[in-house]
Amino acid sequence: MAQVQFYGTGRRKNAIARVRLVPGEGRIIVNNRPLNEYFGQKILEMLVRQPLEVTDMAGRFDVLARVEGGGTTGQAGAIRLGIARALLQADGDLRPVLKRNGFLTRDPRMKERRKYGLKKARKAPQFSKR
Repeated sequence: MAQVQFYGTGRRKNAIARVRLVPGEGRIIVNNRPLNEYFGQKILEMLVRQPLEVTDMAGRFDVLARVEGGGTTGQAGAIRLGIARALLQADGDLRPVLKRNGFLTRDPRMKERRKYGLKKARKAPQFSKR
């Protein structure tokens, strides 16, 4: 018989995470590596675990995430959104809790493009009066 799985896609900056929730004992695997080995920073691990802890689902699901693009913070944010969306798919009653904590909102902040005539997005070359 097929195993029950719930899917969620999360994006943050340039990172895209495909998250799968499988009934289990709470392991979080990111790109075939344990969470603490993949990120190495406690704050990022905490960020990823937030949706599970707020909804008291931490020990009920194993999280299997594939993430690519962006940096570590963007990837952690993408996984968090993916987990929240997958939890919503698993149990629709969790929506108010997830929404109240802001886990269902995609962070729209992106890196601003560089404009011609400038050194970076907003940094202008040094002004010389003469």
